[in-house]
Amino acid sequence: MRGAAVVMNPYADLPAERFWRKVVAGVPPFALAPGPSGAFSIAPGARVATAGSCFAQHVSRALTEAGFGRYLAEAAPEGLSAEDAEARQYGVYSARYGNVYTARQLLQLFDRAYGTYQPELVAWTRPDGRRVDPFRPAVEPAGYADDATLLAARAEHLAAVRRMFEELDVFVFTLGLTEGWEHRADGAVLPVAPGVIADGFDPARYAFVNARAGAVRDDMLAFLARLFAVNARARVILTVSPVPLIASYADRHVLVSNAYSKAALRVAAEEIVEAEPRAVYFPAYEIVTSTANAGRYYADDLRSVTPEGVAHVMRVFLAAFTDAPPLTRVPHPLGLEYARAATVVCDEEAIERSLV
Repeated sequence: MRGAAVVMNPYADLPAERFWRKVVAGVPPFALAPGPSGAFSIAPGARVATAGSCFAQHVSRALTEAGFGRYLAEAAPEGLSAEDAEARQYGVYSARYGNVYTARQLLQLFDRAYGTYQPELVAWTRPDGRRVDPFRPAVEPAGYADDATLLAARAEHLAAVRRMFEELDVFVFTLGLTEGWEHRADGAVLPVAPGVIADGFDPARYAFVNARAGAVRDDMLAFLARLFAVNARARVILTVSPVPLIASYADRHVLVSNAYSKAALRVAAEEIVEAEPRAVYFPAYEIVTSTANAGRYYADDLRSVTPEGVAHVMRVFLAAFTDAPPLTRVPHPLGLEYARAATVVCDEEAIERSLV
């Protein structure tokens, strides 16, 4: 019609990163770089705290390898040998909370640290009579002699968690699972099922839960509101772990359960960063699981991420969030020292060990 405006193809002026052919199929797998645009910058010397599922440990180590110091709010006591410190999980994360697999577990960690939530569950008992902290069951290999010792250690730990939240500059959290277990009496979330590391499973006391995407979103947004209330300058980087479930309690094939879990976490992460501009999503999950890599970033167990996969993730991470010159970015592959230390501590792996 004469005089009508010409409508251009709405895709005509989009940048190359919006087209699969140009930036996925059209580049070598190692060059895949879907880092977030417009991300904030992590300054040298920034206090970068980490938490989450097992994959978060790779992020911590790779940051250290690249010359960015990790923030430790709970360091090993003086005189403790390096071997004992490692066994007791000092330095695995910024505080000694062990794996934090779910958003609700993270939210409750914050509330326990600030005294607004005190679970009824105090301790689990091992077959040898030693006591175990059910909220971080693997941090003391020898267990505790009694409840008083356990509670004193817990109070010291939660003080360090408060310090971490108040002093950190950047918080990197890896969402790992939707499946989990809770204490029926008050909904206290547990990192592993009772009976796997200590105590025994009683279905009258413990319930299996599998969070929906909306619940993950709401729990994470509630946590962020609490974090920013005590630390207004904090910035948050969210990731989704590419490590598959080691086991599923849901009544279906573990492959199907894993697909649901990762999809729900990814949807939740998207909605979280849309609602909270101080949080950014980083696509570690997409880099490792991309069809462009044809599974080559997984070890023979099809679950463990290889050092080469971690190196790729961290190259993209550092390019997105730091101004580090290229030579200080994580090489490909990671150095020999990292490869030697690339094992991670996963509470959930105790599931398989308990069946032997």
